[in-house]
Amino acid sequence: MQKKAQSTKLFKTPFCREYWQLALGEMKNPRMLVFAALILALRVAVKPLSIPIFGDLKEGIGFIVNAFGSMIYGPVVALLSGALSDTLGYLLFPSGAYFPAYMITEMAGSFVFALFLYRAEITVPRLLLCRFAVCFFVNVLLSYPIHVWYYSVMLGKDYNIAMIRVLKNLALFPVETVVLVVVFRGLLPPFKRLGYALSGGEQLRFTRQHIAVLVALFVIGAGAVGWYAVNSYNTTSLSASYTAGERLSRNRALKAHVLEAHPELSEEETVCVIESALPKAFRPEVTYQVAVYRANLTGAEDPAKLMEELEGLSKSKAAAREELTLLFKEEVVLSTPNAKEPEKDLPAETTHV
Repeated sequence: MQKKAQSTKLFKTPFCREYWQLALGEMKNPRMLVFAALILALRVAVKPLSIPIFGDLKEGIGFIVNAFGSMIYGPVVALLSGALSDTLGYLLFPSGAYFPAYMITEMAGSFVFALFLYRAEITVPRLLLCRFAVCFFVNVLLSYPIHVWYYSVMLGKDYNIAMIRVLKNLALFPVETVVLVVVFRGLLPPFKRLGYALSGGEQLRFTRQHIAVLVALFVIGAGAVGWYAVNSYNTTSLSASYTAGERLSRNRALKAHVLEAHPELSEEETVCVIESALPKAFRPEVTYQVAVYRANLTGAEDPAKLMEELEGLSKSKAAAREELTLLFKEEVVLSTPNAKEPEKDLPAETTHV
């Protein structure tokens, strides 16, 4: 009995019965399952490999393997591959507590790649659209409720979306599209000869319009990331990360500025507490919001020790102390070679609040 030839039909969209019949049939194809297992092993192997982007943000290369594999074996096998990739990746390279719901994002990413690329003519616009769909709909929209769920169940606290991660996804997807085009253009011809790929990548050539769109998208995304990074730097208080020793020394440093501006205050009774310390990007300048208190040391067994304790308090703790009476708040702008060290400052400007 003659073996039935494998279908080489391409589809413009996945919205037809035959497409899904062929995708489901890949689950019964031993050759395709072996290929999927090899792709799965490669996906897990490259999980630790990443390129530093900004702070603790990193960009992995697993999306390349995921996209190529999903194109070959289709959306049904892609769902299974995504689930196994997440589980095996955690078992081999654990990071934090295991949360099964994160498997959903891996499965969704593989599924979206397959919807765009399986049995389709691979073109530059198709790769751009599929990568954007994964970055925006999966990495941003879908991952947000899962992060909220994880923080609530595993950590017992609320999750605040990290906008820098959102902007990173939107900024880098044009670059990732170029990487996908280059990789697919090199791999599709040999894999077509082997009978795995149906498209030879003949249309994977950049036109001027493609380049213009990619450049525009990258500039918009990179600009958004840059704006967020600067805005986040300018609005994130340095005082939140002070150690006990740093808080004491910096409260005392700001006290010296306040006493200089207000000679009527008594040095022995004045306590200054930094409530916020906002730096300025690209400028050696920090704006401090300082609460100025009068300390009541009457009856203290060791006034010097109590004074040291009061001078090392944070905003919330100082407001709750009965020994402290709030006099006023002062805004102190320091121009300093090191914005994090007011002890080494240059002349300051003070504004009474």
